[in-house]
Amino acid sequence: MARFSMKFVFLVPLVALALGSNCFAQERIYRCGNEYTNTVPESQVHNCKLVSGGNVTVVQAHRPSAQPKAASASPSGSASPRVDSADQRAKDSDTRLILESELKKAEARQAELLKEYNNGEPEKQGPETRNHQKYLDRIAELKASIARNESDIAGIRREMGRVGSAATPK
Repeated sequence: MARFSMKFVFLVPLVALALGSNCFAQERIYRCGNEYTNTVPESQVHNCKLVSGGNVTVVQAHRPSAQPKAASASPSGSASPRVDSADQRAKDSDTRLILESELKKAEARQAELLKEYNNGEPEKQGPETRNHQKYLDRIAELKASIARNESDIAGIRREMGRVGSAATPK
């Protein structure tokens, strides 16, 4: 019996505190144009209206500065800066060199894959002599790698065509 009363003694003040704090959370909120306040004298001076029907959350927004932004330097009005034609040609040249090196790497990898694939009959490796499924899985993986690499090569060639056509004047 003493244990129950001790628990009850601690529980009653906690419940009273929780219920009591809820009544202080809701104050009267007044709307004065685009501003909200909870002070009565200020609301009476500005002919503010009482807000009712739920909680109000006010988020402070950043006000824009009074100074206008500088005008864009480009005549078209776009935000991107103009690039000198010589600089653009240099960038296109660098891009083309990078794409050519990537194409060479991809073509070398393709040659390796085709050599290993051996027209669909690659040489069996260690455990594949006893487990035919491992051999079939490796063949399927090689086919997928070859297809993926062919797609990469085609993409690099398309990109080289774009760089080449962008570099030539129209």
